[in-house]
Amino acid sequence: MATIIAISNQKGGVGKTTTSISLASSLVQLGKKVLLIDFDPQGNCSRGVGVDPTSLNRTIYDVLVSSYDINKIIKKTEMNNLDLIPANLKLSTTESAMVNASNPFLILKNNLEKIVEKYDFMFIDCPPSLGFLTINALCAANKVIIPVQCEYFALEGIAQVLSSISKVQSKYNSSLEIMGFLLTMYDPRTRLGTEVTTEIRGLFREKTFVTQIPRNISLAEAAARGKPINIFKPTASGSLAYLSLAKEILNG
Repeated sequence: MATIIAISNQKGGVGKTTTSISLASSLVQLGKKVLLIDFDPQGNCSRGVGVDPTSLNRTIYDVLVSSYDINKIIKKTEMNNLDLIPANLKLSTTESAMVNASNPFLILKNNLEKIVEKYDFMFIDCPPSLGFLTINALCAANKVIIPVQCEYFALEGIAQVLSSISKVQSKYNSSLEIMGFLLTMYDPRTRLGTEVTTEIRGLFREKTFVTQIPRNISLAEAAARGKPINIFKPTASGSLAYLSLAKEILNG
């Protein structure tokens, strides 16, 4: 049965999609079967593994709104054992389309339960907000990873993320756990990077991953090419960091 992990932070540009793709592909490299769930209307997670979401007739939107068979929208990627559930801009209209649905926050959860036996891990790439879609993701997940950028205002908004997680735990998903805070875009050459790292580890010592993700141009290049970093440039520092993170999770 899959461990379902939401990658969530309402701040944009902190590395949610990069983490979703790179961690998923690293776990595949270590022998696991993984499903990526693109839950952001921008569709960047889909593009990052080589799928053009604008060309698709059916996406996760149809599963949520029209009860379309979730098995029929799963896409293979060029990496064996890494599958994708894609998304595109239609996903942004989901909330208004489901205004009369019963238990609308549990629709993703109910659908993932149909395929949970097929995978070792599922990763939900959440949008940069704490709205309807993210709540659905948190209701469906067992665990949540919170990427935190090692820059100014890194702590800004973490309180809101923690508040949303707490509300979901109390109302819908009591088993949801914070797997960890992940420090991203770390540059050891800057005092700021070191200060932010020290601050986060001081506040969330037990819940911060040992692995830090460096600022690495190869991660952006891999996304632009539609390939996971460990396929695009396996020896890049970003690739090695995500492989280290995958091992940390498996050994955790």
